[in-house]
Amino acid sequence: MNNKLKYTSILTALALLTGCNGLNNSSSSTGSSDCCSEKSECCETVADCCGDGASSGLSLEKTDINIGYLNSTAHLLAFVAEEEGFFEEEGLDVTLTQFSSAAELVNGLESDKLDVAFIGSVPTLTFQSQGHDVSVFGGAMTNGHGYVIKSEYADEDELGVEILKGRNVASVKNSVQDAELQILLKNAGIGIGEGDDEVNIVYFDSQKDAYAALMNKTIDAASAYSPYTSLAKSQGYRVVYYCAHEEALANQPCCRQVAKTSSLKDAPNTYTALERAFIKAYHFTQTDHEGTVSDVKKYIDIEEDFIDTEVYGGFSVSSPDPDKQGTLALKDTIVELGYTEDYDIEPYYNTDIYRSALDSILAENSDDIYKALKEHFDEYE
Repeated sequence: MNNKLKYTSILTALALLTGCNGLNNSSSSTGSSDCCSEKSECCETVADCCGDGASSGLSLEKTDINIGYLNSTAHLLAFVAEEEGFFEEEGLDVTLTQFSSAAELVNGLESDKLDVAFIGSVPTLTFQSQGHDVSVFGGAMTNGHGYVIKSEYADEDELGVEILKGRNVASVKNSVQDAELQILLKNAGIGIGEGDDEVNIVYFDSQKDAYAALMNKTIDAASAYSPYTSLAKSQGYRVVYYCAHEEALANQPCCRQVAKTSSLKDAPNTYTALERAFIKAYHFTQTDHEGTVSDVKKYIDIEEDFIDTEVYGGFSVSSPDPDKQGTLALKDTIVELGYTEDYDIEPYYNTDIYRSALDSILAENSDDIYKALKEHFDEYE
């Protein structure tokens, strides 16, 4: 219990008789009581001590949450929120589980094994168009991917998609990386096929498999999202392009926070608390560089220098903003590319959760970082 609180034996007895909820009732809706600042004698966790929604004052519909992610620094908001205790501050008990593909993540949501999944925007859009009842309610990363090629075909980085002509390129179907490559090839007037002036795209089930295919003599280049680009450079490969440096791919929404549409409707307070934790995690990434890299390292086991490059090297931005406008523009693009049929996305894009979470945090702490998030949301919602 907080050392500042010195209860007499009578008050202690009363507290034990009434339970920790008696202390909770004295908490304001915008902050936690002293009981919530650390574990007390009658509580095993802060969430137990302070009740549902410890920091926000929300009455949570559920507190046990399962989040699925991929082997990517792109999903660092979840890592930081867990390691820095932001989930616990919000009264949530979160389990993080790594998956191999977007399809596995969607299956996890639909089977109720997952409550939240960090999924690429392109697979999310195509799954929605195919009738999967999943909705975007927040962001994860913008940009952060590209392609790499064997050094015998390029003597420096970022020579562009022209160097892929006549090459076999490993990619992942129904992915942001593949859609971006097709956009750039189309803009450059380069066809897809096996000719000398075309690019032959060979599809794999996951980014891990596509990257591993570089070991095959028949594969010349491969897609790469973070941290595979840094890994590739360390192993002597050259970067064909970073999507962040391509005008046609500016501010490309990479990964989104996704949940079952019905879950967002049934448990809005729980998802608002989750979003508050992600927003706090974003704030931490902007103020504690070293701490962020250390947190990510616990989930993505690569050298810290690679993590630092991927997170802070200017190739991506990890933000919780839903960035609805950017995603709608991407949807129109992949429809034009033939990835999917057009559909009405409005029922599957929930920005109310993020708005409520950010507004509640701004009511508690309106520093420049949170204000900047608000300005971005107002402009791109």
